[in-house]
Amino acid sequence: MKIAIVKLSAMGDIIHAMVALQLIKAHRPDVVIDWVVEQGLAGVLADNPDINRILTVNLKALKRNKRQVFAQIRQLRLYAANHYDYVIDAQGLLKSAVVAKLLGRHTIGFSKNSIREKFAANLYSQTVDINYAENVIWRNVKVLCEPLGIHIAKDDLVNKVPFLYYQPLSLEGTPMVHGRKNIVLVLGASRPNKVYPVERFVELSTALNREFGAHCVLIWGNEQELAAAQYVVQHAPQATISPKLSLNDLKALLAQADLIIGGDTGPTHCAWALNVPSITIFGNTPEHRNTWVSDINRVIKSPSKVNPWRLDAHVLSIREIPVQAILDQAKDLLTLKLINNDLNPTFVSECQ
Repeated sequence: MKIAIVKLSAMGDIIHAMVALQLIKAHRPDVVIDWVVEQGLAGVLADNPDINRILTVNLKALKRNKRQVFAQIRQLRLYAANHYDYVIDAQGLLKSAVVAKLLGRHTIGFSKNSIREKFAANLYSQTVDINYAENVIWRNVKVLCEPLGIHIAKDDLVNKVPFLYYQPLSLEGTPMVHGRKNIVLVLGASRPNKVYPVERFVELSTALNREFGAHCVLIWGNEQELAAAQYVVQHAPQATISPKLSLNDLKALLAQADLIIGGDTGPTHCAWALNVPSITIFGNTPEHRNTWVSDINRVIKSPSKVNPWRLDAHVLSIREIPVQAILDQAKDLLTLKLINNDLNPTFVSECQ
């Protein structure tokens, strides 16, 4: 059997779906899996042995030049020559549904009551119904596995193996310090309601160094995040700014971390995929939906009430989370005083 998975972006969304690969292969090793993704994010999938081919598109180019649509259609028709038995859209957007439709005749995706862009469901020949408010990792697993006759238990996610693969770091030197606890701080995110204040990161970096002798490495992806990293180092000089990282080097660096701390964003979600300890800081996005809590992957959320159907990027409740709440979780993780229960709700801290 040959299938194509359509999950175009973003980094965290792709990671949330990738865990399904090992589950499919465990039950159906005969299935050949291709993955369609935005070309700028192909590196997230690179080197994964469960993927036969990574097929790239450049739909983002359409924002600059609408005429590029014809080139993208031609590319998708070339991919369709692979004659897929099933094309599964795990994104649930109108654009991803169109991509799936162009790739094959038997398309599968979320039902109209399971997605925000409901018209997309009309383009599927088969749909999977799952509550939109359900955990996104579980949603991805269900839509990718159930149509293949694979029934997954939540324990399968608890017992997953790491699924981000990478080549050795290409940097001349590593920003990690041998013999110290290396903590990666993820300063940025796609929206302001996901960004923890830079002044708090100064406090956090200073306290982690003072209390645990930890070395903090600041990663960044654009000029605004670089400026934030420079501000932190200016006020907390014991921290280090990472060089600009490729997606491969990002994965390789995060795999070396003792702990990753950041907002609801792709690099922080890498921790769960790599089985690296993490603390994800949630403001006005739903922590129960956007991450899978485990003994080593924890969340801290603000007291704001969140409706996953109607997120307001202007609600900056993430700023209300005190540094001490993060330090308390970090202490547990760094000293390995863990409770042996991957779904224990005590790992979700709410700041009042």
